[in-house]
Amino acid sequence: MALVELRNVSKSFTKGDDTIQPLDGVNLDIEEGDFVSLMGPSGTGKSTLLNVISGIDQPDEGTITVDGVEITKLSRSKLADWRAINLGYIFQTHNLIPVLTTYENVELPTLLLKLTAAERRQRVQLALQAVGLSDRARHYPRQLSGGQEQRVGIARAIVAHPKVVVADEPTGSLDTKTSEQIQSLLQRLNRELNITMLLVTHDSDVAKIASRQLRLDEGKFHEQLPGGVA
Repeated sequence: MALVELRNVSKSFTKGDDTIQPLDGVNLDIEEGDFVSLMGPSGTGKSTLLNVISGIDQPDEGTITVDGVEITKLSRSKLADWRAINLGYIFQTHNLIPVLTTYENVELPTLLLKLTAAERRQRVQLALQAVGLSDRARHYPRQLSGGQEQRVGIARAIVAHPKVVVADEPTGSLDTKTSEQIQSLLQRLNRELNITMLLVTHDSDVAKIASRQLRLDEGKFHEQLPGGVA
């Protein structure tokens, strides 16, 4: 069984008199340790896919199973508990809390877990070490560069040891040099820590850092073969 399984997943929205169907009976398997990138034209459902995999939204049809748990059967409250333990989310715009230090921002997800203070401290220290920010633990977001802020966001996403990390345009607001550094970091975390990762991007160069490349178009997945041929 794959770590993440989508079976016949569909999702549609009504916009005025039109019905938009970003996901149309899609199937997807993501194995533990996979690094999958997802591309597609704007409005084709990439964010919808992330939302249904993370349990933020429910599909109209189909099932989603993560590590043997069929999350499409969970109630809202149980989904919230499941998300806290199993899912890490990397945002494009960092979403750090400005009045909290780097350490405190990274620590936040661990407060939802049944951990001792010592266990939380160890988790945070290891996450900061993994992203190269141990020396910035007491800095506030305003004292960090854009790349450092994104590293804090990545540390926050991995601190709870989630089953899956989803990254929504994680380099979209960064300059070229910083973007390349973040890409290298994501590759290293996937390779060295075996973190299963799903990356959404509009940049074909960023998509190539993943071991598998998918396109989402007209509600269907298209796997990219080596050389970029679908």
